[in-house]
Amino acid sequence: MRFVVQEPQLGTGHAVQVAMSAVSPETQEVIVLCGDAPLISRESIDALHEMHKYHRAAVTIQTVELPDGLHYGRVVRDEGGRVTAVLQSKDSQDRPEILAIREINTGAYCFTAPFLREALDKIPKSPVTGEIYLTDLIHLARDQGRTVEALIDPDVDNLLGINSRAELAAATQTVKRKINARHLDQGVTLMDPESTYIETGVTIGRDTVIYPNVFLQGDTTIGEDCLIEPSVKIVDSTLENNVHVKMGCVITQSRLAAGVDIGPFAHLRPGADLRQGVHIGNFVEVKKSVLHEGVKAGHLTYLGDAEVGAKTNVGAGTITCNYDGARKHKTTIEEGAFIGSNTALVAPVTIGAGAYVGAGSAITKDVPPGKLGISRARQVNLERRLIGKKKEEEG
Repeated sequence: MRFVVQEPQLGTGHAVQVAMSAVSPETQEVIVLCGDAPLISRESIDALHEMHKYHRAAVTIQTVELPDGLHYGRVVRDEGGRVTAVLQSKDSQDRPEILAIREINTGAYCFTAPFLREALDKIPKSPVTGEIYLTDLIHLARDQGRTVEALIDPDVDNLLGINSRAELAAATQTVKRKINARHLDQGVTLMDPESTYIETGVTIGRDTVIYPNVFLQGDTTIGEDCLIEPSVKIVDSTLENNVHVKMGCVITQSRLAAGVDIGPFAHLRPGADLRQGVHIGNFVEVKKSVLHEGVKAGHLTYLGDAEVGAKTNVGAGTITCNYDGARKHKTTIEEGAFIGSNTALVAPVTIGAGAYVGAGSAITKDVPPGKLGISRARQVNLERRLIGKKKEEEG
């Protein structure tokens, strides 16, 4: 692929003049497509090319019919139905008979390359805009007695150019509906397709159910029989079969094995690797960590740069203190450990297999396997000073 920059921008004809420098002299046919019509299909391009070859035309243009021609160039035909010209709407404001035409030029063309090379330098500048219009090649071909053809394509929604934010939004909706229809046909349940946003590269297994306001983006793969609840965003991640993502979760560059459930309102940041049967609850954040089979972290927890062994229970309010202001450090929690609530694990630190950490502890040293680690200040109960109450009584 080669890119050629058009500078300055003096119209479509000038753009092709500049681009021809990148076309091989041996090329016999040139297809020109508009950069602002990204939805054009392979089928439409093939149909245009086939018509061009069949009629041995010098120029074949692609057209559509609209209820209102709007700002597009009008296709003018003679009594025999042959194309005679394409006139720009901005050059035809004083010609209502031209503006009344409903067949418009999409901006896709197929040219015989020798004619294109010869004729490009003969295109005159528009007296209105000073631009060089590619459509003027139709006049030149007709004047030389060459064949000009036009293919009316029925795929209107995918062929119109994008010239405003409104048209961009309409094109986006068209793409979204096509993508969603494909997944529906493949056995995915979308509870409300109009409010489900799935990008092109996403794959989804059969019998997965997706609720409204879900965004699936990038290189994301979702297995079969998954349940994705409302208002979830998943980017560049892999979810295996039978994964349940509850409402309000954000998942980025992560892997969730079969049977994992997370949320509501959980956040999986890049590098989160949740193995089979892991449970992540509400307001839990995981980053660059491996949680082995059966780990449970029910709520209000941060696990970063950690490896958590199978069947470990992580209590509410637990955080891995992985950053010392200069470097990140790893926390290792071995199989079957129990981490009490409101615990700070100051990395680097290892909690051994089957060890317990008492609630409210700040753990700065390793806890050996099977031992209880606890780090608290001694509780002291003191008499309350009822200053406010005493003043009221004295008064």
